[in-house]
Amino acid sequence: MTATGLRPATAGTRPGPADVTAAAARIAPHVRRTPLLSGPAPAAHAPRLLLKAEHLQHGGSFKTRGAANALLALDAQRVVTGSSGNHGIALARLARSLGIRLTVVLAAGADPAKSAAIRALGAETVRVGGGVAEREERAGALARETGAVLVPSSDHRLVVAGQGTVGAELLADAPETETVYVPTGGGGLLAGICLAAADHPVRIVGVEPADAARYARSLAAGHPVQLPPCATVADGLRGQRPGRVPYPIIRDRVDDLIAVGDEEILAAAALLRGGGVDAEPSGAVALAGALRAGRRERAVAVVSGGNTPARLHALHRTDTTRTTESTVATTTEEHTS
Repeated sequence: MTATGLRPATAGTRPGPADVTAAAARIAPHVRRTPLLSGPAPAAHAPRLLLKAEHLQHGGSFKTRGAANALLALDAQRVVTGSSGNHGIALARLARSLGIRLTVVLAAGADPAKSAAIRALGAETVRVGGGVAEREERAGALARETGAVLVPSSDHRLVVAGQGTVGAELLADAPETETVYVPTGGGGLLAGICLAAADHPVRIVGVEPADAARYARSLAAGHPVQLPPCATVADGLRGQRPGRVPYPIIRDRVDDLIAVGDEEILAAAALLRGGGVDAEPSGAVALAGALRAGRRERAVAVVSGGNTPARLHALHRTDTTRTTESTVATTTEEHTS
């Protein structure tokens, strides 16, 4: 039994709204309740556009939520994952505190600064020559070979439920929200927010990089399809195939999917920086989608990550000089404040 009195769920079963509620209780000591910030306000987005500031989350991204929910619920001494970077950083921070051995498998195009940050946090890294599909295949094989527990970056019910706490918070803080724009890669965040909004009349819109629109293409085809590797500037959203856990949740609840190009993503990131929000390109994708949609509505765009080169450098420097750690909450406060 876990601290919340629930048995850990298996990776392949479908979570529900109750799992998001359980996750919120489980991870509360380890995550930050991030604020809603005022977003850019061009006339097309009246009356207001808010930003869910997950770039201020411990570890620099929303990934800490799903990682915490999985590690706290599962009784694992060794964990393997595949990651573009932020999920690996989130797991590494928590694994070090909990005494868990972690191996992170990275695709060929993974950000070197994120890879270095993962290693600085004490995790082992393995790099594969191909894209995200090859990365996930290697992570699964490595888990089987070593007897480790596999904690995917999005395709796990505990991870999805943890990410859903983003939606639960923003809807509690801004219940009048008409549309939520969600950056969409593996689909864990989008699926989690769909669960959190199960009984809420809000529109849920996933925003994908144009070169990695796996969910839009899969829903159009009526089944999951795999895309070739891509090199979008949104490095955290380069997945090639929808996850088995997120796909049916998104299929049954999402209201729309928008594709945005790299120029739109970089323009949105620049707009955020101009307002004092230091988001990485993946973290600016939802805003790019909101700008493309151009709807007059009360909306929230999720700024999913802020692990820019400057922040990663600071995290690496801090963690390589730190010799002791009292609690996860203490250290993550230092790294993300």
